[in-house]
Amino acid sequence: MDPVDFQLGNKNLWSCLVRLLSKDPEWLNAKMKFFLPNTDLDSRNETLDPEQRVILQLNKLHVQGSATWQSFIHCVCMQLEVPLELEVLLLSTFGCDDGFTSQLGGEGKSLPESQLHQGLKRPHQSCGSSPRRKQCRKQQLELAKKYLQLLRTSAQQRYGSRIPGSGQPHAFHQVYVPPILRRATASLDTQEGAIMGDLKVEDGTDVSISDLFNTRVNKGPRVTVLLGKSGMGKTTLAHRLCQKWAEGHLDYFQALFLFEFRQLNLITRFLTPSQLLFDLYLSPELDPDAVFQYLEKNADQVLLIFDGLDEALQPTGPDGPGSVLTLFSRLCHGTLLPGCRVMATSRPGKLPACLPAEAAMVYMLGFDGPRVEEYVNHFFSTQPSREGALAELQTNGRLRSLCAVPALCQVACLCLHHLLPDHAPGQSVALLPTMTQLYMQMVLALSPRGHLPTTSLLDLGELALRGLETGKVIFYAKDIAPPLIAFGATHSLLTSFCVRTGPGHQQTGYAFTHVSLQEFLAALHLMASPKVDKDTLTQHVTLHSRWVQRTKARLNLSDHLPTFLAGLASCTCRPFLSHLAQGNEDCINTKQAAVVQVLKKLATRKLTGPKVVELCHCVNETQEPELASLTAQSLPYQLPFHNFPLTCTDLATLTNILEHREAPIHLDFDGCPLEPHCPEALVGCGQIENLSFKSRKCGDAFAEALSRSLPTMGRLQMLGLAGSKITARGISHLVKALPLCPQLEEVSFRDNQLSDQVVLNIVEVLPHLPRLRKLDLSGNSICVSTLLCLARVAVTCPTIRMLQARKADLIFLLSPPTETTAELQRAPDLQKSDGQRKGAQSRSLTLRLQKCQLQVHDAETLIALLQEGPHLEEVDLSGNQLEDEGCRLMAEAASQLHIARKLDLSDNGLSLAGVHCVLRAVSACWTLAELRISLQHKTVVFMFAQEPQEQEGPQESFSGNALGDEGATRLAQLLPGLGALQSLNLSENGLSLDAVLGLARCFSTLQWLFHLDISFESQHILLRGDKTGRDIWATGSSPDFPAGAEFLGFRRRCIPRSLRLSECPLEPPSLSHLCATLKECPGPLELQLSCEFLSDQSLKTLLDCLPRLPQLSLLQLSQTGLSPKSPFLLANTLSLCPRVKKVDLRSLHHATLHFRSNEEQEGVCCGRFTGCSLSQEHVESLCRLLSKCKDLSQVDLSANLLGDSGLRCLLECLPQVPISGLLDLSHNSVSQESALYLVETLPSCPRVREASVNLGSEQSFRIHFSKEDQARKTLRLSECSFRPEHVSRLATGLSQSLQLTELTLTQCCLDQEQLAILLSLVGRPAGLFILRVQEQWTDRAGILSLLEVCAQASGSVTEISISKTQQQLCVQLEFPRREENPEAVALRLAHCDLGTHHSLLVGQLMETCARLQQLSLSQVNLCEDNDASSLLLQNLLLSLSELKTFRLTSSCVNTRGLAHLASGLGHCHHLEELDLSNNQFDEEGIKALMRALEGKWMLKRLDLGHLLLNSSALTLLTHGLSHMTRLQSLRLNRNSIGDVGCCHLSEALRAATSLEELDLSHNQIGDAGVQHLATILPGLPELRKIDLSVNSISPAGGMQLAESLVLCRHLQELMLGCNALGDPTALGLARELPQHLRVLHLPFSHLGPGGALSLTQALDGSPHLEEISLAENNLAGGVLRFCKELPLLRQIDLVSCKIDNQTIKLLTSSFTRCPALEVILLSWNLLGDEAAAELAQVLPQMGRLKRVDLEKNQITAIGAWLLAGGLAQGSSIQVIRLWNNPIPCDMAQRLKSQEPRLDFAFFDNQPQAPWGT
Repeated sequence: MDPVDFQLGNKNLWSCLVRLLSKDPEWLNAKMKFFLPNTDLDSRNETLDPEQRVILQLNKLHVQGSATWQSFIHCVCMQLEVPLELEVLLLSTFGCDDGFTSQLGGEGKSLPESQLHQGLKRPHQSCGSSPRRKQCRKQQLELAKKYLQLLRTSAQQRYGSRIPGSGQPHAFHQVYVPPILRRATASLDTQEGAIMGDLKVEDGTDVSISDLFNTRVNKGPRVTVLLGKSGMGKTTLAHRLCQKWAEGHLDYFQALFLFEFRQLNLITRFLTPSQLLFDLYLSPELDPDAVFQYLEKNADQVLLIFDGLDEALQPTGPDGPGSVLTLFSRLCHGTLLPGCRVMATSRPGKLPACLPAEAAMVYMLGFDGPRVEEYVNHFFSTQPSREGALAELQTNGRLRSLCAVPALCQVACLCLHHLLPDHAPGQSVALLPTMTQLYMQMVLALSPRGHLPTTSLLDLGELALRGLETGKVIFYAKDIAPPLIAFGATHSLLTSFCVRTGPGHQQTGYAFTHVSLQEFLAALHLMASPKVDKDTLTQHVTLHSRWVQRTKARLNLSDHLPTFLAGLASCTCRPFLSHLAQGNEDCINTKQAAVVQVLKKLATRKLTGPKVVELCHCVNETQEPELASLTAQSLPYQLPFHNFPLTCTDLATLTNILEHREAPIHLDFDGCPLEPHCPEALVGCGQIENLSFKSRKCGDAFAEALSRSLPTMGRLQMLGLAGSKITARGISHLVKALPLCPQLEEVSFRDNQLSDQVVLNIVEVLPHLPRLRKLDLSGNSICVSTLLCLARVAVTCPTIRMLQARKADLIFLLSPPTETTAELQRAPDLQKSDGQRKGAQSRSLTLRLQKCQLQVHDAETLIALLQEGPHLEEVDLSGNQLEDEGCRLMAEAASQLHIARKLDLSDNGLSLAGVHCVLRAVSACWTLAELRISLQHKTVVFMFAQEPQEQEGPQESFSGNALGDEGATRLAQLLPGLGALQSLNLSENGLSLDAVLGLARCFSTLQWLFHLDISFESQHILLRGDKTGRDIWATGSSPDFPAGAEFLGFRRRCIPRSLRLSECPLEPPSLSHLCATLKECPGPLELQLSCEFLSDQSLKTLLDCLPRLPQLSLLQLSQTGLSPKSPFLLANTLSLCPRVKKVDLRSLHHATLHFRSNEEQEGVCCGRFTGCSLSQEHVESLCRLLSKCKDLSQVDLSANLLGDSGLRCLLECLPQVPISGLLDLSHNSVSQESALYLVETLPSCPRVREASVNLGSEQSFRIHFSKEDQARKTLRLSECSFRPEHVSRLATGLSQSLQLTELTLTQCCLDQEQLAILLSLVGRPAGLFILRVQEQWTDRAGILSLLEVCAQASGSVTEISISKTQQQLCVQLEFPRREENPEAVALRLAHCDLGTHHSLLVGQLMETCARLQQLSLSQVNLCEDNDASSLLLQNLLLSLSELKTFRLTSSCVNTRGLAHLASGLGHCHHLEELDLSNNQFDEEGIKALMRALEGKWMLKRLDLGHLLLNSSALTLLTHGLSHMTRLQSLRLNRNSIGDVGCCHLSEALRAATSLEELDLSHNQIGDAGVQHLATILPGLPELRKIDLSVNSISPAGGMQLAESLVLCRHLQELMLGCNALGDPTALGLARELPQHLRVLHLPFSHLGPGGALSLTQALDGSPHLEEISLAENNLAGGVLRFCKELPLLRQIDLVSCKIDNQTIKLLTSSFTRCPALEVILLSWNLLGDEAAAELAQVLPQMGRLKRVDLEKNQITAIGAWLLAGGLAQGSSIQVIRLWNNPIPCDMAQRLKSQEPRLDFAFFDNQPQAPWGT
């Protein structure tokens, strides 16, 4: 039928269209492919007349429906040169729905399916329901061959003229360069679907496309997963495989099928394999069952490719979306089509659990430099601009790094192709600086006529955004308007394809050419569309984790959307966006500013590694130097990147950001898949101080790239490369590069499987690294000969001080020469003389070769080597195979080797015969101090003294003999003649009890004896001196001390002697005998007894002997059963023996008595009787005994059985008991009755100052007393569950207890009604009373309700405080109540515009609150009751003539409410304090509040912290401040003031001459603002405190500020931390610090040793200094030392200052000059056991010290044990933090049990201070 008659009815128009299209048949063919992607352009049509072929093609397009036809017509008008008259006719006739339907006449709506799909080659039929027919083998084979040929022909037709990626620009079609492919080994967790560990990508072994499938063997994985980030070319590679197969290259596979999960997600039914292959891909012409049967038999030659596995939706049911994933799982596991090959592509991250664990992983790493160049050469192969494009890439490093991503490389080439003809060389740096602008130029380049329709582009962006938000990547004609389809096709922004969802069900689908393009267009819509407001825009500026998170609902497609939004926020994009927004520049400016503001907030947050990288990309795209600087400065000092993939582009972006950072940074890459050329991105990054890589993927290529980067990092101090696969070739590059890095201090090549020669090559570099302190070569297997060579290096190299080898460990520790350290920066009085310096430089070597399989001949070699070497501190050869001869040789050589501390030959196979040889060998060694040999424990340790005169006697052992009583007595008589011993062991000698007790006489005869430990039943008897420490034998073992640790011998001024007697029957005669023996013992003496049960008579005998033992300082009965009468016997001791200062009895099993020394005067005493089953019947007797004490400080009766009756009895007896401190009655099973009785009893207890009761789970009941009568008492009642009948009784008690001035009720079940009743019933004749109520309902109650409760008070309300977060209401009442004049109340009520109920409430409040002086509201919501609360507050404020303080913090108030409040505050003329901090008010509300400040000339304190003050609000504020002459405190932290605001503020403050406190922290104030501030500071004579922390002050601004601060004579607190002040500022401050300075905070101020030392010298002897913080500054090599006393210093913060053992000694001596010191913070430093020893020595001298923080240092169990010893010597410290030090968990637990104040936990579980201190 004639198409003109049937379809159009307009011959002339049709003819014109045919003639027009006949001129450009290739263009028409391309559009046919776009709109009918599955239609075959049959070659038979080539024989037709051109016009006939055009007519045939137009018919095919027309029958597709109106949407397709209209889109095509719009394409014709957009792309072809159409005369204007014809264009109008075409659009009016064919370009709208009316024109199409009117011409069809309704017939087109009912076209049969065969006509609608006449372009399809064959019908699709379902393959899952037809019955299987039997076929003969030959016929089946013929059918299969036909299908396979049909499959290949279809692929050839699809890929015959172009490479994959339909719809891409023509320029891309002939270019394909394969990206880098690397095999990766990683274990898959099949339960979680996650890749376990890091992807171990092979370095230097590229995988070609043909090598993806190992078809030569049938073994190995049949599932391959291709992992790559977005834009790496995964989909392109999948299509490339199809093309290669179509061309016959992958000839092993007979059949290849390609599926995309974005299309498979549309399937909502369960599929069989045959339905998947035939219904959704290509159907056989005949008998699909026979064909599928053939494919099943030959499944090993079938390849199934699934693209976009990360986009697969999880199954929601057997027939729901995601059921295809189940089919995919069965194909992977071989339960369907067993033997077939499966390849899937995916972004890296969490993969579906359906993948088998043995799946092969191949990682796509994008393009390296040669591949980028190859791609550009191909792209511009036939164009004259090829050389220009290559030159642009060479000069534009940023563009070159972007091209590492293949998708961006394509875009870059298109942009260069568009730009080069019209721009001068080198312009790409300005035109293509970011990924966003790359896409922007691409969109412009794809415009065929150079004109970009803004409306169409924004509409397409809206479609893109809608798809991203719904997880949609495929669109149909019904989703897109025809003109929009035409626009996308014209500009190559859309691609088309056939979507099959079942047999015969197919339609054309549209998608953006790449997901990143969809994100870019969505970003354009968000930024430029007037439909999108600022708030909606900022919701999309978020940071995503790098791991792909899949959900059942939708896909996560917005990876780059925040990046594009950030890029569009650049000022460079403003003209382009303004054009799209049709000139609305204000809207664009607002949106750009909003994006930058969100990024600023994100930059100051603590982010994970992936989000840091995403943030850097976003910030880099904005091209905002200020934002980049803020981001760089906010990055943490330690920046870890763990277990997520990073590209070269990521590192290049990070490097760009770090260029804006002044402070050094530590980068740690652990388990991150990195491309081999990634280190090249770090070239010139001078901010990196520590650089660490740990991954098996790093190989020689990576090492080579790293070696080129290292010399360019000028501040690099630590280099780590661990767990890699570097060979000798890679190490050779690094060895050549290391000498070019003389500043290196630590190098680690751990776990790299290096060979012996490679290790020796590395060691050769040591002399060329003058500052190196540590070289770690652990985990690299070496032989014994190599180890001896390394020992020779240690002997000959003058800087090595330790070589430690133990199994796999191999570590060199070095001491750089003094000249290379910062010691030269010390003050002249601290520098050593020349002679001292030379002595300090004399080397001492420690050699530890443990478990290294050394034999006898190796010992000979080692001895010869060591005899030529330096002084030896320690030689440890334990765990080797020296045997008798080797041990003898080492023992003989010991005296010649001059070992200073220890020689360890343990576990070397020494026999009994060898022991004699060793003893003979060392007999002539005069420096031997101790020899420990135990064949049972394989111990052979020689301890030496540096000089012979330093020896303190040997250690002797007579254990395991048969001395008996007679022998022991004889030995005791001989002991004084043997001289001083370190220890004497008499265990297992069969001594009787009398003989054992008789050994106590040795205390008086042996001066060296300090400790006698006796376990009678086990016959363990040990006599010890004082050198080995207090508790080493108590635990049975001690940490293994390193030799040379001279710091271990710290002493007390007076070490007590101790007798420990356990496992012994303690009867009265034995105790009398023991006490009589101890009578002559010198003191002080500690007596520790333990037995199964101690009778009352034995206890009485022991207590009666106490007065005869004046030297006794401690009596302890541990793990000893006592009778119920023992509490009374012990309590009586407090009065009978005046020397007893503390009695502690717990659970009738542990009793301790502490005694005063003879020098101490009589003082207070304490009694603790917990868990002793005391009840009511015991109370009177116990109180009678306690009443005999003169001065009883504390009594603890907790955990007994008193109950209400016993507690009532005790309270009645209290007036007779002389307690002056604490009475603890917790855990005694009391109820509300006891709490109420306590209230009623308070009047009869005049010395009670405070009491607290908690009847909840805490079960506490504590009463605090004082020595004098108290006029004011405080009571806290918690969780008492008061019932209504209790309220009146409580009110009566409160009314009678006139001294009770403050009551806190916490969670006592008082509702609003009961609280109102309580307030109304409490009445007193005169005075103040404060009531605090903390109940959960206060959080839910509105302000009106709470104020209504306050209105019921019987007294005058003078203060009201409401805090919703604390769930607290606080009311202060004054009695008697002053009655308000009724006429004045009525007059004020007349001005109230409220409802009746609220007017009554205001009237009540005016009466009860007439004298209100303080109103505080925190975390309240004034928006929830239609502004009634704010109106009430407005009217209330109008009536408060005496209000002096108003606080509204962290609350929610709308604009109208703020206007009400501002109106009310405007009339509070006597206001002295106003606090509006931590609120988020809108701009208008803030302006209203600022206007309310007008006339507040009496204001003394103003806090506006966290309020966002724009320029107009700041103007109003400064105007108000200029009249506040009485202002004393101004807090404006986090107000975004900036330099301009600071200038105006400074001028306003000139009149505030009474100002004492100024807080301007977190305000982005730079040098310009500080300069103005510095000019007015000297004019503030009363200034006491200034806080300028976290601003942008440089050294220049800091020096100006320092010069000004010198003139502030009364300054007490100075806080300037987190500014880049540097040493010049410190030197300026140090010249003349204010003499009254109390607090100095300079953390993270970029100070060096010189600046810190100058400040230390300036502060030395400061009489007022209380706090100093120099945390996070580099004090390496500097020594902080105070030579004069700092009497008030309470806290010193030196966290992360690089303080090491060398500098701690002078620092600890400085601590002793600070008698008030309470807190020492030394975490995150380089302190080891020597530092711990120094601290342990000074701890007993610091009486007020409460906390020492030593987290994240290098303290081992030895150091912790020393600290425990220091604590045991009477320290008042509450906690020493030791988290993250190299202390094993079991040792930490043992130390914790020995000393609970040692805290090894991550969280600060601070224990209570010792009881009674």
